Amino acid sequence: MGRWNRFARRKAELDEELEAHRQMAIADRVAKGESEQHAREETDRELGNVALAKDVTREIWGWVWLEHLGRDVTYAFRQMRRNPGFAVVVIGTLALGIGAATAMFTVVDHVLLQPVSFKDTGRLVKIDEAGKTGNPFGSSTPWPDIQEWKARSRSFEGMGFSGEMHGRSYFEGGAAALPVRGIRVSSGLFPLLGVSPWLGHGFDTSSWYAADKDVNAVILSYPVWQAAFGDDRNVIGQVIHLSGAAYTVVGVMPRGFSFPVDNSSSVKQIWTPVQLGPEDEKRTEESLGFDEVIGRLKRGVTVAAARTEMIELQRSIVAEYSDAVLREGHSRVFVRELTSSLANERLSKALLALLTAAGVLWLIASVNATNLLLARGMARQREIAMRGALGAGRWRVMQQMMIEGLVLSAGAALAGIGLAILGIRLVGSALPIHLGVNLSTHLNFAILAALCVLTVTTAVIVASWPAWISARTPIEPALRQGGQQAGTGRRQRQVRGVLVSVEIALSLTLLVACGLLLRTIFALRHVPLGYRTDHILVANLNLPAYRYQEKNIIEVLYKPLLSRVQLQHGVEAAGMMTEVPLGRTFTTMVDLEMNGKEITANLKMVSPDIQKIFGFKMLAGRFYNRDDSPTSPPVIVVNPAFVREYAPDKHDPASVLGMSFWRQRKNAPMHIVGVMGDERQTSVVIPSQPEVDICLCQLAPGTSGYEMSTTAMDLAVRTQRPTKEMIPELRAILKQVAPELGIANITTMEQVVEDSYGSQRLTAHLLGAFGGTALLLSVAGLYGLLAYVVNQRTREMGVRIALGSPRGKLLWLILYQAGAMLLAGLAVGAGLAWSTARLVRGFLYGVKPHDGWTLLGAILTLLVSGLIAAYIPASRAASVNPIDALRSE
Repeated sequence: MGRWNRFARRKAELDEELEAHRQMAIADRVAKGESEQHAREETDRELGNVALAKDVTREIWGWVWLEHLGRDVTYAFRQMRRNPGFAVVVIGTLALGIGAATAMFTVVDHVLLQPVSFKDTGRLVKIDEAGKTGNPFGSSTPWPDIQEWKARSRSFEGMGFSGEMHGRSYFEGGAAALPVRGIRVSSGLFPLLGVSPWLGHGFDTSSWYAADKDVNAVILSYPVWQAAFGDDRNVIGQVIHLSGAAYTVVGVMPRGFSFPVDNSSSVKQIWTPVQLGPEDEKRTEESLGFDEVIGRLKRGVTVAAARTEMIELQRSIVAEYSDAVLREGHSRVFVRELTSSLANERLSKALLALLTAAGVLWLIASVNATNLLLARGMARQREIAMRGALGAGRWRVMQQMMIEGLVLSAGAALAGIGLAILGIRLVGSALPIHLGVNLSTHLNFAILAALCVLTVTTAVIVASWPAWISARTPIEPALRQGGQQAGTGRRQRQVRGVLVSVEIALSLTLLVACGLLLRTIFALRHVPLGYRTDHILVANLNLPAYRYQEKNIIEVLYKPLLSRVQLQHGVEAAGMMTEVPLGRTFTTMVDLEMNGKEITANLKMVSPDIQKIFGFKMLAGRFYNRDDSPTSPPVIVVNPAFVREYAPDKHDPASVLGMSFWRQRKNAPMHIVGVMGDERQTSVVIPSQPEVDICLCQLAPGTSGYEMSTTAMDLAVRTQRPTKEMIPELRAILKQVAPELGIANITTMEQVVEDSYGSQRLTAHLLGAFGGTALLLSVAGLYGLLAYVVNQRTREMGVRIALGSPRGKLLWLILYQAGAMLLAGLAVGAGLAWSTARLVRGFLYGVKPHDGWTLLGAILTLLVSGLIAAYIPASRAASVNPIDALRSE
């Protein structure tokens, strides 16, 4: 501010000095006998261009650029007020591109680039153990191995570890009762991550063991604190209950923190200190294992170096195992960056593909705006020529027009922020459902910096070329009568035509990708599921299992609940199972032995009415009925995948009937009594895996599988009434039977199937939005160019008609010009679409990446849309009145 005041003061002093010189010169002439009027005229003639002298002097000061900038910005706003329609079109076009690119970059930044907010994340690594043939990241790490790593490794500043609490945890405290994810953490884990509680303090960090005073301590996540205590900051020291056990709250973690990292909003976390006992010092199957082991590398140590050291170290550690099976299961160690361990490969590919599509849309918007500014520059050739005739240089003219482009881009950036936030909310509402990601709607500094760069880049791209062309326009032809048309040469029209063809080519690329994804969704919707989905409500029940430790949960909870639901008006059947098909709540794999052969299968607990609800067929034998009870012989039902994998005759489902394995009760082996029809279990695109279903009515405390039935269940209800009407009644029944069930998630089976499409549906919807916007921009660009051409050639059209040219020929002339641009763009776009189809290969189902019908459909869509857009200005050209056209010139 001080510099600006100093500049203004020097400017005033310069004005005073020049005026003083002028007055002195006038006075000298008057003293020599000249008249005052003559003296003034001669003095002004000798001094010359005073304004030019001021500009030269101010340029020496070095601050004239700031004055020019202020004038250019003011002039840019004046142009916007003079032509508000043009400004709105350019800003709206750029806002679409900037908003789409910013929204997608925000999602990518949140999910892929910055999935965690720990201190110096690049030095954090995840350490996993596994066997030679097992899942590389599926084994838990025993405590003795972690001790050895801590004592003998030289690559780490420190290590921390955590593990899931046994079974599902149920939180009760404050004003809330809700299922939570209970995590046992080592006392120094949070300091290792560089995160401190937002309220209160962490666990004692004097050793890896939990201090006695922290044994019954608990730290709440921010969502749990809000759900239970609202905004009460006096929560420290209050007692809550976790699965019936009392704990004292010692801290609340910051908003957005989770560990293990879980961006889903559906699961809330709490943390308790690890409690180790003497049995955990041994390497046995019963000893405590930890799912997450995190190390912080010393400065200068690379992940590769740490990995090499840990591999050598593990070879000596695994030799200490006395059990050969355990030795093999922990023989390998993996060290990888923490951020890379969090990546969801399928989600990453989807987001990167969408980011690419958003970039293409931004490019289309920039090309469209460039075309508009180019047309605007041609229309202002007389103005620019006049400025050049008055002494403005080419660089000065280019600067003025680029400032106008920057102002328009800044306005587009502001509008783009609003569109980006709206887009983020739309994506954020879809991501948790499909892919388990909770996306915040805020824009961080990285996003704001990217937006600024994008704005400047857009301004440079949009304004530089039109400015350069306008500045190079010859002055004399533009100043002549009719120069506005004369200056619009064939070369400029060809340049604009090329830009429109580029838009069409890029739009075709997006439309083809969109078409492939839409055909994928169509194919997915027509995959036979093997069961009905209509008129079915599903309630996900998270149960406080500790309350039923001394009771039979089936008798005291499940049966009364089913009885009450079945009495409701319009209910045809109600049943329970551990997880409905395509659900994402609770999946269990079980290892069994049948006829001396080990088998692996999905395990589910189901009630007899499930068949009536879902309507699946039986390929052999029977499903459960009312006669199956805790006292009747245990029976099971399997699926065709089980038959194909383990039956004596893999082509005959009846060959497994009567086979027995896995004793549910003492001296009571389970017999296979039925084979149900094939069904999609976890995904529409993944074939079914071997499955074993156990009758829920045959379970009782002490029988195999009973504990699993107390963890989580899905209630399925078939109703004749509209499902929306039944949801409030069903929730009321759940709350009456057990108050904690009132918060159950209730949805329809059709929605469960819809959500299972996951990344395909998300990508298809967003690509559809991008493709539709690109089509709109391309058609608008084609229309704008042809409308401008017709306007510039009005006199020519009038002359042609006056000389007898048929109006149909004029119509064909404009359509021919549009067709040339369309065909050129479609030819280039077809090549681009063909070469980039591999980007969406991983999301396709039932359609090939190079599908000719999809390409043909996209080409026809663009061709028809373009011809319709071209017909309007073409018909206007054909209807020109020659007298009015010639008179207007």
